[in-house]
Amino acid sequence: MPNKSFYITTPIYYPSAKLHIGHAYCTTIADAMARFKRLAGYDVFFLTGSDEHGQKIQQAAEKEGVTPIEYVDKIVAGFQALWKRLHISNDDFLRTSEPRHHRVVQEFFRRAKAKGDVYKGEYTGLYCTPCESYWTELQLDENGCCPDCHRPVEKVSEEAYFFKLSNYADRLLKHIEENPDFIRPTSRRNEMISFIKQGLDDLCISRTSFDWGIPVPDDEKHVIYVWFDALTNYVTAAGFFDDPEKFKKFWPADVHLVGKEIVRFHSIIWPAILMSLDLPLPKQIYGHGWLIVDGDKMSKSKGNVVDPNLLIDEFGADAIRYFLLREIALGQDGNFSRDALIGRINADLANDLGNLLHRTMNMIGKFQNGVIEAATTKSKTDDILMGDSWELVSAYESGMEKMEISPVIRRLWTFIGRANKYIDETAPWALAKDPEKKAELATVMYNLAESLRVISVLISPFMPETAPKIWAQIGMTQDFASVRLSDVKTRWGGIPAGQHIGEAEQLFPRIEVEKEAAPAKQEKPKTAPKQEKKAEPAADGVITIEEFKKTELRVAEVTAAERVPKTDKLLKLTLSLGEETREVVSGIADVYTAEELVGKHVILVANLKPAKLRGIVSHGMVLAASDGEKLRLLETDMPVGSVVR
Repeated sequence: MPNKSFYITTPIYYPSAKLHIGHAYCTTIADAMARFKRLAGYDVFFLTGSDEHGQKIQQAAEKEGVTPIEYVDKIVAGFQALWKRLHISNDDFLRTSEPRHHRVVQEFFRRAKAKGDVYKGEYTGLYCTPCESYWTELQLDENGCCPDCHRPVEKVSEEAYFFKLSNYADRLLKHIEENPDFIRPTSRRNEMISFIKQGLDDLCISRTSFDWGIPVPDDEKHVIYVWFDALTNYVTAAGFFDDPEKFKKFWPADVHLVGKEIVRFHSIIWPAILMSLDLPLPKQIYGHGWLIVDGDKMSKSKGNVVDPNLLIDEFGADAIRYFLLREIALGQDGNFSRDALIGRINADLANDLGNLLHRTMNMIGKFQNGVIEAATTKSKTDDILMGDSWELVSAYESGMEKMEISPVIRRLWTFIGRANKYIDETAPWALAKDPEKKAELATVMYNLAESLRVISVLISPFMPETAPKIWAQIGMTQDFASVRLSDVKTRWGGIPAGQHIGEAEQLFPRIEVEKEAAPAKQEKPKTAPKQEKKAEPAADGVITIEEFKKTELRVAEVTAAERVPKTDKLLKLTLSLGEETREVVSGIADVYTAEELVGKHVILVANLKPAKLRGIVSHGMVLAASDGEKLRLLETDMPVGSVVR
């Protein structure tokens, strides 16, 4: 039986002279999905590329005194180099300046015109050059600027060809409403439904005021509008002209992954063009959110554009990939900060994953001379670890099929925490001291190594450089590139007994953050002290703003939870604040199960004096609301570590 196929695309990126972390974010998501699908046995086609035509490219080239192709060649090389550094596994990189693409775009234009969907007219209206977008007066923002980029628009008037977009409004609306997953997330879908219901104007699809673009067939003073040109790349790369078998296999695309600001082009203009040519529509358009840097949207004018190359130089590609995929829920905006990145590296990669690998390799080396011996005993603790592994793989596959990448990673890290706890529960160092416990020790060491085998396979879509390193450290000889999800889905015990571990290597050392030195004390001038104005006493039950400011409220994520023994209501929560981890005891066990709490973003009173409850020191308190009968934790979708003001 042939493998199922999967076709995923990113937008073809405009050749900006400034690469930023947002480019890396979208492409890393698509790469993680492509790698997962290959792992699951799919035949995958993963496309990215560059959108190289249009007026703004021509203007930028003229400003630098070079031709447009010379201008884009240099910038596109930077994109391609970055994808290599990020381990992006794209199968094709399409440049819209390539002849193979020109041929397809012109054929699309001919077919739409032959069907009566293209006509010549006069365009007079408003145009945003940076966005390559046409707007009406009603669509402008409150300042009369482009509603997308909020920069000034210009009035243009020229002869142009038009595409009868209005003819497809009803059919588009019907398709979107009858296929709930066609546009994701739901918020983007609702935006597009509203946009269509406002009425669709015919689309201007050619320009005569510049010549850097694909000529209109039989009327070469016109060049084809950049979005009619750029969107067609998805069928060019899929083999529309050159490879009919490939096109039959991969079209329609399974997912067009795009930034939320260009969902409109992909879910309205592109499907209408395809309808005109009687071609199948893509199965899904997924609009991801923006990266916010330290609480503010990235902008060259604000000077907060983050260069991914510099981050890779300092922290490594896998750490950057992990942070982007773990920290941000797909479809929502997400915050990027250097402090949060370092916090994730230290807490998740160094403390959790790194610690599990390091301890396991050291103990196998010390207690068993570097040999993974057969597991011949079984305890309840062993059964729990194995059961958690089966549940993990099932949840992992289900979640990744739905593109729930961040929740899947959180679930995977819960298992890593479980494996670390298994070490503490079984105490191998104590077993090693008792000759009669040799078989139990061998079982514990085997289970830890097997846990790492499972983990290495499951992290491979997210951390493709780290995964094979773990695989090699536990001594696996199978080529990692040939590993499939079925290798961990169908059995526990994939490590041959008697296998020698590889050379141990610390993959993620902790990053020590230098703290600023305290300022030197200065002698106070010998003047009479000022009499401080006494604060007015507050009314009973009322606090001042100064008193409230003493309370530090932070967003924390529940990374693990378990019942406190011999209690009815107490749960011990492990909370991540990004740069640190806390344990908190909360009386919510009669409302929440431990499992359903993992992954929730809650509000922590972070500067509360620690208190000991049932022998556990609780470092803070999570906030909840109650109406006397119902109790609910206060949750938020803000990034971990955010301050609640």
